[in-house]
Amino acid sequence: MLTIHGVAVLVIAGIFHWVDNKLENKRVYGANFLSYFIAILLIVGIHLLEIIAWTYICIGLQVFPTNLQTLYFAGEMYTTVGFGDYTLTERWKIIPIIISFSGIFAVSLSGAALYTMMGALLGKPQNPKSGSGF
Repeated sequence: MLTIHGVAVLVIAGIFHWVDNKLENKRVYGANFLSYFIAILLIVGIHLLEIIAWTYICIGLQVFPTNLQTLYFAGEMYTTVGFGDYTLTERWKIIPIIISFSGIFAVSLSGAALYTMMGALLGKPQNPKSGSGF
């Protein structure tokens, strides 16, 4: 699942940088910021899809009796909040560790991509006539 996440974030970052380069000499005020905001929303959407994917995996494995409880468990483990009081059977005790590591690394990967995108927005010299950037 991390491979799919990495490829998706790489595609989003690549499209962002392509749009950013296309808008470099255009007079569209705030377009670069808008493209960055859209990239953030897409990456958050990918994280939500991963939580749903982990939910379906746990439903398929019949870890919990209800789907809502499984969704809550997957979301809590993915974000490593850890507030729930879950009693897992012996054979499923590794599931929280796997989901938590997946979430930690996915968020780290997303943060690194967003950091490079922000660097592209703030690091380039601004032409006052172009209207790009902040």
